[in-house]
Amino acid sequence: MLSRLNLIVVTLWVGALWMTGLTAYVLFDSLQDKQLAGSLAGKLFTMVSYIGAVSAFYLLVQRLLDYGTASLKQGFFWAVFFMLLLILAGHFGIQPILAQLKTDALPNDVMQSVFANRFKAWHGVASVAYLVECLLGFVLVLKVR
Repeated sequence: MLSRLNLIVVTLWVGALWMTGLTAYVLFDSLQDKQLAGSLAGKLFTMVSYIGAVSAFYLLVQRLLDYGTASLKQGFFWAVFFMLLLILAGHFGIQPILAQLKTDALPNDVMQSVFANRFKAWHGVASVAYLVECLLGFVLVLKVR
């Protein structure tokens, strides 16, 4: 039963990662108001961060309970671990920096302010981290059993 639950958790988490990334692209491509698109995408990324943190914690604990220290030799364990690190770095490190840059730019849009270059750089870091997390999700799907 637990192996099926693990499969469900991985499926929901990785599916949420990929759908959130695709949805963010569609939002920015479809909406004229880029601030609105960014706000909506930010909320989606926050939700997928919570889903990922809970999923990662469960999967790591479950793997340790099932395999003990032998889990430390498994690619699945390390993929989940690095995904969790990326979630924590993004949610508690990069996102607050982006939010502060947006606040500092007020009443202007951050992209129309002196902070635009810093925002673009940090947004690029966040995008690469998210892409790496999504690619590690493929590892989870392949190694979940």
